[in-house]
This record gives sequence, structure tokens and C-alpha cells, in this order.
Amino acid sequence: MAWTAATAAVFIGIFGAMAVLTVIELRRPGGDERRGALGLTTTRGDRLFITLMGAVYIFLAWLGLTDMQLWAPLGLSLLWATFCFWKA
Repeated sequence: MAWTAATAAVFIGIFGAMAVLTVIELRRPGGDERRGALGLTTTRGDRLFITLMGAVYIFLAWLGLTDMQLWAPLGLSLLWATFCFWKA
């Protein structure tokens, strides 16, 4: 894997999200469990994991099916993240 600025940004984003969730968990312990649209009882960490896995699948599908630039799957991934944290 080539370490480019984009690769570094992805890893910084993932570790940054984990740091934010750690701070939130320290301030409000308990994980904020809820049952959402997917029918699962999830915590904040579960929703982050579902978001990251969904984004990976969106990008892999995009790369496998098209030759277009990656701005569209980025937008789809952000919409997926919004759905996961507000409704899932």
C-alpha cells in the first residue's frame, strides 16, 4: 500500500473519529444504546463500525464498477454515515 496524502487522511479520520467517541464516552458513559431503522440495538461504537464498513463497500463497489473519480462515493459514504448515526 502506498502511503499518500489521501491514505494518511483516511487513517487520521478513522483515528480522529475514535478519539472523538472516546471523549464522548468519558463524558457520557453507557454507549447511548438505541434500536434503529436497521432493527439492531447499537451503541456509538457499533454505529461507527457499521459506518466504516459501509463506506468501504461503497468505495470498493465504485472502484470495481466504474472508472470515474471518487467524489461521488465520498458523498454516498457521508450520506451513509449520516443515516447510521441518526437512524441506525
